[in-house]
Amino acid sequence: MTLELKGVSKSVDGQPHIHPTDLTLENGTMNVLLGPTLSGKTSLMRLMAGLDAPNTGQIFWEGRDVTGVRVQDRQIAMVYQQFINYPSMTVYDNIASPLKLMGVDRKEIDRRVHETAELMKLAPMLDRKPLELSGGQQQRCALARALVKNAGLVLLDEPLANLDYKLREELRIEIPKIFEASGSIFVYATTEPEEALLLGGNTATLWQGKVTQFGPTPQVYRQPVDATTARVFSDPPMNFLSVTKSGGQLMFGDGQSAKATGQLAALPDGRYTAGFRPNHLEIRQHSPDAMQFVAKLSVTELTGSETFVHLDHHDERWVGLIHGVHELELGARLDVWLDPRHVYIFGEDGKLVAPAAYALAA
Repeated sequence: MTLELKGVSKSVDGQPHIHPTDLTLENGTMNVLLGPTLSGKTSLMRLMAGLDAPNTGQIFWEGRDVTGVRVQDRQIAMVYQQFINYPSMTVYDNIASPLKLMGVDRKEIDRRVHETAELMKLAPMLDRKPLELSGGQQQRCALARALVKNAGLVLLDEPLANLDYKLREELRIEIPKIFEASGSIFVYATTEPEEALLLGGNTATLWQGKVTQFGPTPQVYRQPVDATTARVFSDPPMNFLSVTKSGGQLMFGDGQSAKATGQLAALPDGRYTAGFRPNHLEIRQHSPDAMQFVAKLSVTELTGSETFVHLDHHDERWVGLIHGVHELELGARLDVWLDPRHVYIFGEDGKLVAPAAYALAA
Protein backbone atom coordinates (compact mmCIF):
# COMPACT_ATOMS: atom_id res chain seq x y z
CA MET A 1 0.00 0.00 0.00
CA THR A 2 1.18 3.51 -0.77
CA LEU A 3 -0.32 6.97 -0.48
CA GLU A 4 1.03 9.33 -3.12
CA LEU A 5 0.44 13.06 -3.45
CA LYS A 6 1.38 14.56 -6.82
CA GLY A 7 1.42 18.35 -7.09
CA VAL A 8 -1.34 18.67 -4.49
CA SER A 9 -2.19 22.21 -3.38
CA LYS A 10 -4.99 23.93 -1.47
CA SER A 11 -6.04 27.56 -1.31
CA VAL A 12 -8.90 29.16 0.63
CA ASP A 13 -10.24 32.56 -0.48
CA GLY A 14 -7.15 33.01 -2.60
CA GLN A 15 -4.78 32.32 0.31
CA PRO A 16 -2.51 29.28 -0.13
CA HIS A 17 -2.83 26.81 2.75
CA ILE A 18 -0.79 24.07 1.03
CA HIS A 19 1.68 24.86 -1.72
CA PRO A 20 2.15 22.25 -4.51
CA THR A 21 3.33 19.12 -2.71
CA ASP A 22 4.77 15.79 -3.83
CA LEU A 23 4.86 13.14 -1.11
CA THR A 24 4.91 9.34 -1.09
CA LEU A 25 4.11 7.35 2.08
CA GLU A 26 4.88 3.65 2.03
CA ASN A 27 3.04 0.71 3.59
CA GLY A 28 3.92 0.05 7.23
CA THR A 29 5.57 3.41 7.93
CA MET A 30 5.25 6.01 10.66
CA ASN A 31 5.23 9.49 9.12
CA VAL A 32 5.38 12.61 11.28
CA LEU A 33 4.18 16.02 10.08
CA LEU A 34 6.23 18.50 12.12
CA GLY A 35 5.64 22.23 12.12
CA PRO A 36 4.37 25.16 14.17
CA THR A 37 0.70 26.06 14.50
CA LEU A 38 -0.81 27.11 11.13
CA SER A 39 2.06 25.57 9.15
CA GLY A 40 -0.37 23.36 7.20
CA LYS A 41 -0.31 20.04 9.07
CA THR A 42 -4.08 19.69 9.51
CA SER A 43 -4.76 21.02 5.99
CA LEU A 44 -2.45 18.38 4.54
CA MET A 45 -4.08 15.60 6.57
CA ARG A 46 -7.56 16.69 5.46
CA LEU A 47 -6.41 16.41 1.84
CA MET A 48 -5.00 12.92 2.52
CA ALA A 49 -8.27 11.89 4.14
CA GLY A 50 -10.51 13.26 1.40
CA LEU A 51 -12.23 15.71 3.76
CA ASP A 52 -11.07 18.51 1.44
CA ALA A 53 -10.47 18.47 -2.30
CA PRO A 54 -7.20 19.86 -3.65
CA ASN A 55 -7.21 22.81 -6.03
CA THR A 56 -4.47 21.17 -8.08
CA GLY A 57 -2.80 17.78 -8.20
CA GLN A 58 -3.85 14.19 -7.61
CA ILE A 59 -3.93 11.76 -4.70
CA PHE A 60 -3.27 8.07 -5.34
CA TRP A 61 -4.01 5.16 -2.98
CA GLU A 62 -2.42 1.86 -4.00
CA GLY A 63 -1.93 3.30 -7.48
CA ARG A 64 -5.61 4.30 -7.84
CA ASP A 65 -6.58 7.94 -8.26
CA VAL A 66 -8.82 8.77 -5.28
CA THR A 67 -8.72 12.56 -5.65
CA GLY A 68 -12.49 12.85 -5.99
CA VAL A 69 -13.45 9.88 -3.79
CA ARG A 70 -15.53 10.66 -0.68
CA VAL A 71 -13.95 10.17 2.73
CA GLN A 72 -16.62 7.53 3.54
CA ASP A 73 -15.40 5.44 0.62
CA ARG A 74 -11.73 5.51 1.59
CA GLN A 75 -9.87 3.08 3.82
CA ILE A 76 -8.89 5.66 6.44
CA ALA A 77 -9.24 6.40 10.15
CA MET A 78 -8.61 9.70 11.92
CA VAL A 79 -8.05 10.72 15.55
CA TYR A 80 -8.10 14.38 16.53
CA GLN A 81 -6.54 16.43 19.31
CA GLN A 82 -10.01 16.66 20.86
CA PHE A 83 -10.55 12.91 21.10
CA ILE A 84 -14.20 11.91 20.99
CA ASN A 85 -15.94 8.93 22.57
CA TYR A 86 -19.66 8.23 22.90
CA PRO A 87 -20.29 8.81 26.64
CA SER A 88 -23.48 6.72 26.80
CA MET A 89 -21.81 3.64 25.25
CA THR A 90 -19.45 1.18 26.88
CA VAL A 91 -15.84 0.98 25.75
CA TYR A 92 -16.79 -2.19 23.85
CA ASP A 93 -19.56 -0.43 21.95
CA ASN A 94 -17.40 2.61 21.28
CA ILE A 95 -14.75 0.44 19.66
CA ALA A 96 -17.34 -1.63 17.79
CA SER A 97 -19.32 1.35 16.46
CA PRO A 98 -17.53 1.80 13.10
CA LEU A 99 -17.75 -1.93 12.39
CA LYS A 100 -21.50 -1.91 13.03
CA LEU A 101 -21.89 0.98 10.60
CA MET A 102 -19.92 -1.04 8.04
CA GLY A 103 -22.29 -4.02 8.49
CA VAL A 104 -19.61 -6.39 9.73
CA ASP A 105 -20.78 -9.77 11.07
CA ARG A 106 -21.35 -9.85 14.86
CA LYS A 107 -18.78 -12.62 15.50
CA GLU A 108 -16.17 -10.76 13.46
CA ILE A 109 -16.95 -7.56 15.38
CA ASP A 110 -16.46 -9.36 18.68
CA ARG A 111 -13.15 -10.85 17.54
CA ARG A 112 -11.76 -7.57 16.27
CA VAL A 113 -12.93 -5.55 19.29
CA HIS A 114 -11.24 -7.95 21.73
CA GLU A 115 -8.10 -8.12 19.59
CA THR A 116 -7.83 -4.32 19.42
CA ALA A 117 -8.67 -3.92 23.11
CA GLU A 118 -5.81 -6.26 23.99
CA LEU A 119 -3.46 -4.25 21.80
CA MET A 120 -4.56 -1.00 23.49
CA LYS A 121 -4.55 -2.48 27.02
CA LEU A 122 -8.29 -1.91 27.35
CA ALA A 123 -9.48 -5.52 27.70
CA PRO A 124 -10.36 -5.24 31.44
CA MET A 125 -12.35 -2.05 30.79
CA LEU A 126 -14.69 -3.08 27.97
CA ASP A 127 -17.78 -2.88 30.18
CA ARG A 128 -16.99 0.61 31.49
CA LYS A 129 -18.21 3.94 30.15
CA PRO A 130 -15.60 6.40 28.82
CA LEU A 131 -16.11 8.84 31.70
CA GLU A 132 -15.07 6.08 34.12
CA LEU A 133 -11.64 5.97 32.45
CA SER A 134 -8.54 8.10 32.91
CA GLY A 135 -7.59 10.62 30.21
CA GLY A 136 -5.00 8.27 28.74
CA GLN A 137 -7.47 5.37 28.68
CA GLN A 138 -10.07 7.56 26.96
CA GLN A 139 -7.53 8.43 24.29
CA ARG A 140 -6.68 4.74 23.89
CA CYS A 141 -10.38 4.08 23.38
CA ALA A 142 -10.50 6.68 20.59
CA LEU A 143 -7.39 5.17 19.03
CA ALA A 144 -8.86 1.67 19.29
CA ARG A 145 -12.00 2.81 17.46
CA ALA A 146 -9.77 4.04 14.63
CA LEU A 147 -7.57 0.93 14.54
CA VAL A 148 -10.40 -1.62 14.66
CA LYS A 149 -11.42 -0.64 11.12
CA ASN A 150 -8.14 -2.12 9.84
CA ALA A 151 -7.73 1.09 7.90
CA GLY A 152 -4.76 1.26 5.62
CA LEU A 153 -4.23 4.93 6.53
CA VAL A 154 -4.44 6.20 10.12
CA LEU A 155 -4.24 9.98 10.61
CA LEU A 156 -3.42 11.30 14.09
CA ASP A 157 -3.79 15.08 14.44
CA GLU A 158 -1.87 16.07 17.59
CA PRO A 159 -3.65 13.28 19.52
CA LEU A 160 -1.72 13.75 22.78
CA ALA A 161 -1.74 17.55 23.03
CA ASN A 162 -4.49 17.72 25.68
CA LEU A 163 -3.06 15.05 27.98
CA ASP A 164 -0.80 15.68 30.94
CA TYR A 165 2.94 15.05 30.72
CA LYS A 166 2.95 11.54 32.21
CA LEU A 167 0.17 10.30 29.92
CA ARG A 168 1.81 11.86 26.85
CA GLU A 169 5.09 10.12 27.61
CA GLU A 170 3.28 6.80 28.16
CA LEU A 171 1.38 6.97 24.87
CA ARG A 172 4.37 8.26 22.90
CA ILE A 173 6.08 5.00 23.76
CA GLU A 174 3.01 2.88 23.01
CA ILE A 175 1.98 4.41 19.66
CA PRO A 176 5.05 3.18 17.69
CA LYS A 177 4.41 -0.32 19.08
CA ILE A 178 0.76 -0.10 18.02
CA PHE A 179 1.82 1.09 14.58
CA GLU A 180 4.24 -1.84 14.17
CA ALA A 181 1.51 -4.32 15.11
CA SER A 182 -1.10 -2.85 12.74
CA GLY A 183 1.01 -2.50 9.57
CA SER A 184 -0.96 0.56 8.44
CA ILE A 185 0.43 3.84 7.15
CA PHE A 186 0.44 6.20 10.13
CA VAL A 187 0.55 9.99 9.76
CA TYR A 188 1.09 11.84 13.02
CA ALA A 189 0.96 15.66 13.28
CA THR A 190 2.87 17.47 16.02
CA THR A 191 4.39 20.83 16.85
CA GLU A 192 7.09 19.24 19.03
CA PRO A 193 10.50 18.19 17.59
CA GLU A 194 11.09 15.98 20.63
CA GLU A 195 7.91 14.05 19.87
CA ALA A 196 9.02 13.52 16.25
CA LEU A 197 12.35 12.13 17.47
CA LEU A 198 10.64 9.80 19.94
CA LEU A 199 8.22 8.47 17.32
CA GLY A 200 10.97 7.88 14.74
CA GLY A 201 10.02 6.71 11.25
CA ASN A 202 9.95 9.52 8.70
CA THR A 203 9.39 13.23 9.24
CA ALA A 204 8.06 15.92 6.92
CA THR A 205 8.83 19.43 8.14
CA LEU A 206 6.26 22.10 7.27
CA TRP A 207 6.56 25.87 7.17
CA GLN A 208 3.83 28.21 5.89
CA GLY A 209 2.13 25.46 3.89
CA LYS A 210 5.31 24.06 2.34
CA VAL A 211 6.93 20.69 2.97
CA THR A 212 10.54 21.77 3.31
CA GLN A 213 12.03 18.26 3.75
CA PHE A 214 10.88 14.66 4.04
CA GLY A 215 12.96 11.64 5.01
CA PRO A 216 14.06 9.40 7.88
CA THR A 217 13.58 11.37 11.08
CA PRO A 218 17.21 11.22 12.35
CA GLN A 219 18.49 12.33 8.94
CA VAL A 220 16.12 15.32 8.73
CA TYR A 221 17.14 16.34 12.27
CA ARG A 222 20.89 15.99 11.76
CA GLN A 223 21.12 17.21 8.17
CA PRO A 224 18.34 19.77 7.51
CA VAL A 225 18.38 20.90 3.89
CA ASP A 226 17.96 24.56 4.79
CA ALA A 227 17.75 27.04 7.66
CA THR A 228 13.94 26.91 7.70
CA THR A 229 13.94 23.15 8.28
CA ALA A 230 16.61 23.53 10.95
CA ARG A 231 14.48 26.18 12.68
CA VAL A 232 11.37 23.95 12.59
CA PHE A 233 13.23 20.87 13.84
CA SER A 234 14.66 22.55 16.93
CA ASP A 235 12.92 23.52 20.17
CA PRO A 236 13.65 26.30 20.96
CA PRO A 237 14.41 27.23 17.34
CA MET A 238 17.98 27.13 16.06
CA ASN A 239 20.17 30.19 16.71
CA PHE A 240 21.92 32.01 13.85
CA LEU A 241 24.80 34.42 13.33
CA SER A 242 26.77 35.74 10.37
CA VAL A 243 30.08 34.14 9.42
CA THR A 244 32.68 34.82 6.74
CA LYS A 245 34.93 32.18 5.18
CA SER A 246 38.39 33.57 4.40
CA GLY A 247 41.17 31.21 3.44
CA GLY A 248 41.35 28.47 6.02
CA GLN A 249 39.39 30.41 8.68
CA LEU A 250 35.76 31.06 9.61
CA MET A 251 35.33 34.56 11.03
CA PHE A 252 32.36 34.99 13.39
CA GLY A 253 30.49 38.04 14.68
CA ASP A 254 32.53 38.88 17.81
CA GLY A 255 35.89 38.63 16.10
CA GLN A 256 35.97 34.93 16.92
CA SER A 257 37.44 32.51 14.42
CA ALA A 258 37.70 28.78 13.93
CA LYS A 259 39.76 26.70 11.57
CA ALA A 260 37.78 25.52 8.53
CA THR A 261 38.23 21.76 8.68
CA GLY A 262 36.54 18.82 6.93
CA GLN A 263 33.79 19.91 4.55
CA LEU A 264 34.24 23.53 5.62
CA ALA A 265 37.77 23.63 4.21
CA ALA A 266 36.40 23.22 0.67
CA LEU A 267 33.87 26.07 0.96
CA PRO A 268 34.50 29.04 -1.35
CA ASP A 269 35.43 32.25 0.44
CA GLY A 270 32.41 34.43 1.15
CA ARG A 271 29.58 35.26 3.55
CA TYR A 272 27.44 32.57 5.15
CA THR A 273 25.07 32.03 8.07
CA ALA A 274 26.09 29.81 10.97
CA GLY A 275 23.40 27.93 12.90
CA PHE A 276 23.54 26.06 16.19
CA ARG A 277 20.95 24.47 18.46
CA PRO A 278 20.21 25.93 21.93
CA ASN A 279 21.52 22.86 23.76
CA HIS A 280 24.96 23.43 22.21
CA LEU A 281 25.38 26.90 23.73
CA GLU A 282 27.26 26.77 27.06
CA ILE A 283 28.02 29.19 29.88
CA ARG A 284 31.24 27.35 30.76
CA GLN A 285 34.08 26.43 28.47
CA HIS A 286 33.99 22.63 28.14
CA SER A 287 36.14 22.32 25.03
CA PRO A 288 39.56 23.90 24.34
CA ASP A 289 38.36 24.76 20.82
CA ALA A 290 35.14 26.45 21.99
CA MET A 291 34.59 30.03 20.79
CA GLN A 292 33.64 32.70 23.31
CA PHE A 293 30.84 35.20 22.63
CA VAL A 294 29.58 38.11 24.71
CA ALA A 295 25.82 38.56 25.08
CA LYS A 296 23.32 40.32 27.32
CA LEU A 297 21.00 38.17 29.42
CA SER A 298 17.38 39.27 28.95
CA VAL A 299 15.29 36.40 30.39
CA THR A 300 15.84 33.13 32.25
CA GLU A 301 13.40 30.22 32.53
CA LEU A 302 13.86 27.36 34.97
CA THR A 303 12.43 23.94 34.09
CA GLY A 304 13.61 22.18 37.24
CA SER A 305 16.66 20.44 35.82
CA GLU A 306 17.57 22.92 33.07
CA THR A 307 17.74 26.66 32.52
CA PHE A 308 16.71 28.48 29.36
CA VAL A 309 18.73 31.67 28.87
CA HIS A 310 17.44 34.27 26.40
CA LEU A 311 20.27 36.39 25.08
CA ASP A 312 20.74 39.55 23.03
CA HIS A 313 23.80 39.18 20.82
CA HIS A 314 24.08 42.39 18.79
CA ASP A 315 21.08 42.24 16.42
CA GLU A 316 20.42 38.54 17.08
CA ARG A 317 18.27 36.87 19.72
CA TRP A 318 19.69 33.61 21.00
CA VAL A 319 18.34 30.97 23.34
CA GLY A 320 20.57 28.60 25.26
CA LEU A 321 19.44 25.44 27.02
CA ILE A 322 21.83 24.97 29.93
CA HIS A 323 21.94 21.86 32.09
CA GLY A 324 21.26 22.54 35.75
CA VAL A 325 19.67 25.42 37.65
CA HIS A 326 21.58 28.70 37.40
CA GLU A 327 20.93 32.00 39.18
CA LEU A 328 22.02 34.67 36.72
CA GLU A 329 21.68 38.46 36.78
CA LEU A 330 19.19 39.78 34.24
CA GLY A 331 20.52 42.56 32.03
CA ALA A 332 24.12 41.61 32.78
CA ARG A 333 26.84 40.59 30.35
CA LEU A 334 27.09 36.85 29.94
CA ASP A 335 29.98 35.02 28.33
CA VAL A 336 28.87 31.97 26.36
CA TRP A 337 30.84 29.31 24.50
CA LEU A 338 30.17 27.36 21.32
CA ASP A 339 32.10 24.34 20.04
CA PRO A 340 32.73 24.72 16.26
CA ARG A 341 31.82 21.04 15.79
CA HIS A 342 28.20 21.96 16.59
CA VAL A 343 27.93 24.65 13.90
CA TYR A 344 25.91 24.26 10.69
CA ILE A 345 26.76 26.48 7.73
CA PHE A 346 24.03 27.83 5.45
CA GLY A 347 24.41 29.84 2.25
CA GLU A 348 22.97 33.33 1.82
CA ASP A 349 19.96 31.65 0.17
CA GLY A 350 19.36 29.64 3.35
CA LYS A 351 20.38 26.28 1.83
CA LEU A 352 22.62 23.99 3.87
CA VAL A 353 26.17 23.94 2.56
CA ALA A 354 27.84 22.04 5.42
CA PRO A 355 26.25 20.07 8.27
CA ALA A 356 27.75 20.20 11.74
CA ALA A 357 30.65 17.82 12.29
CA TYR A 358 28.90 16.13 15.22
CA ALA A 359 25.90 15.34 13.00
CA LEU A 360 28.08 13.61 10.41
CA ALA A 361 29.70 11.51 13.14
CA ALA A 362 26.36 10.43 14.66
